Amino acid sequence: MMVKKKKLEMLLTKVRPNPNPKILLEQYATPPEIASSLLYMAAYTFNDIAGKTVCDLGCGSGILAIGAAYLGAREVMGIDVDKLAVLTAKKNSEELGVEVNWVVGDIELFRGRFDVVLENPPFGVRKHGVDLKFLNKALSIADVVYSIHKNGGINREFIRKLVTERHGLVTNIVEAELLIPHLFDFHRKPRYKVKVDIYRIIRK
Repeated sequence: MMVKKKKLEMLLTKVRPNPNPKILLEQYATPPEIASSLLYMAAYTFNDIAGKTVCDLGCGSGILAIGAAYLGAREVMGIDVDKLAVLTAKKNSEELGVEVNWVVGDIELFRGRFDVVLENPPFGVRKHGVDLKFLNKALSIADVVYSIHKNGGINREFIRKLVTERHGLVTNIVEAELLIPHLFDFHRKPRYKVKVDIYRIIRK
């Protein structure tokens, strides 16, 4: 049965964020609006969720993994290097009544094979190239990847180049606006708007 997008988004608003985000890891929570758009496209435009094995790389508090489980994925795993984030994700999934396998660990050391990877990786502002590291890992463990990256022509060029080198194809790019609340001391505004691209990528 198809879930209404508004119902999905309302469920995802109940996902509690990491209580102690770390700036070096660029731990900005994925807003429910962005998460629901990505998940809805994956589930109902491309049939990439129901009955599939799904991995959320850099899962944070688990919003993408929880959404995938809610939409009927056969098996879902979330992995993050931050133990507190994973504990928060575990509590969120238990409270929302969905089953997800949570793992604390570095994605570089992670081994596995999935139908689909969902991810909102760090943008690479604090650590250059970390966003491409996540994308590279995603393409090594799944044939379909949904990934969120900063908007912009140069960034798109780098991502398309990496995807092509990994024998992949960008099938869709959906523009969105990500709202970042005041989280860290250097923030001067109550919230920031960042233009992002949601990519759907397949391995040829």
